[in-house]
Amino acid sequence: AEVAGQIALRNNLTAENITWLVPHQANKRIIDATASRVGIAEDKVMMNIQRYGNTTAASIPIALSEAWEEGLLKENTLLCLAAFGSGFTWASALIRW
Repeated sequence: AEVAGQIALRNNLTAENITWLVPHQANKRIIDATASRVGIAEDKVMMNIQRYGNTTAASIPIALSEAWEEGLLKENTLLCLAAFGSGFTWASALIRW
């Protein structure tokens, strides 16, 4: 959750500026905690863990592909990607579609 909040802060953005949070799909508890700590409403979180489980490194690309297919990614959509891995590996990125 911290990396998603930090990247927004560093770019002078708030949760209201972010169209979609696209988190790594490790487990729903972590996804919910991330959204809550950043202040992003549940309906602005891309989540597919209920269909696939933890797809490791493919989770964010799968979520983006599904969002594209569903027509959710429009011009100027601001996405906050947040991922973590084993050990102390984590990253976030802001992408304007």
